[in-house]
Amino acid sequence: MNIGDWTERFQGTRALPRDVRDRLLRVAHVQAYAAGQEVFGPRNVPDSLLFLFEGTIRISQTSENGRDIVLYRVDAGESCVLTTACMLSEEAYNAEGVAESDIIVVVLPRLSFDALVAEEPAFRSFVFAAYSRRLIDLLRVVDDVAFGRIDVRLADRLLTLVGDNKEIAATHARIASELGTAREVISRVLHDFQKRGFIAQSRGRIAVTDKPALRALAKGP
Repeated sequence: MNIGDWTERFQGTRALPRDVRDRLLRVAHVQAYAAGQEVFGPRNVPDSLLFLFEGTIRISQTSENGRDIVLYRVDAGESCVLTTACMLSEEAYNAEGVAESDIIVVVLPRLSFDALVAEEPAFRSFVFAAYSRRLIDLLRVVDDVAFGRIDVRLADRLLTLVGDNKEIAATHARIASELGTAREVISRVLHDFQKRGFIAQSRGRIAVTDKPALRALAKGP
């Protein structure tokens, strides 16, 4: 699969010196995954760094009691910080990455990654800058789960999921996984939202009927 100069797709690699970008183009290869396919899973030690050229990957973790929580998503033009962290520490993944859509990834093998980090200061700075940005995002997830009001978090997530559309194809269980809580909690809050006229529900679908009200709620007290 030929996607041309993929280093143009990523803000970090686009800013690298031309010789470093050319080196990346020589050593990396392109791989495609279908929607729903596992990109990586728990107990696998990563052997390459992934740059997402097209699509979205959902990164989630399952607790001992079987409850899932979505940690973050990798969107087109981003790299996966969990892969970076596991490669730097030489440890296995403790989460799962699943393609939410058909995706195209650029795969940088471990040996090439190690050499570039050791030999190219610009590439090393790029890797750690991306790592620190995503770490901040993960800390926000922890803060939300530990301290955030569930109605505020749910309003914000519904707005994110619906985007410019009018409805979402999602079960209560899926949304509970997104927010790291129980399905029963989500069902109760969604029922309240429906009574207040924010949404309308049918089997497996949620129509957002009052986006301004949800936006006001999502801003918090």
